[in-house]
Amino acid sequence: MKTSIVLILVLLSSSFAKAADYAYFGFEPSIVTNYVAVKKKMGYVRLTVELMIEDSVNYTIVEHHAPLLRDAIINIIGQQPESQIKSINGRHEIQLLCEEKVKQLLAEETGKPLIKKLLFTQWLDN
Repeated sequence: MKTSIVLILVLLSSSFAKAADYAYFGFEPSIVTNYVAVKKKMGYVRLTVELMIEDSVNYTIVEHHAPLLRDAIINIIGQQPESQIKSINGRHEIQLLCEEKVKQLLAEETGKPLIKKLLFTQWLDN
């Protein structure tokens, strides 16, 4: 009986030891950029982007590459048509494009993607 209790405690403690250690990096200031609008109207988007970093020790590495990542996000958004910007599904697709690009850039620069998720936490468009 004591052996099974000890075994259960060991298994529980090992599962807690493997709990994820995430950190979040937010781009400051918010990203503001133009997008492709119809009828030669100037459209813009203001958004807040957070990166979910897989291991908190990688925070400073992600922070170091923030200008490169920010530029990539701005370029992706700037190439999107108004229909994508204005639709919920379009925003989700843009978010996935940005996430893939950020992971790719971090893998090229560091050898690992380093982030788990890219999140748009605020989105305002005109």
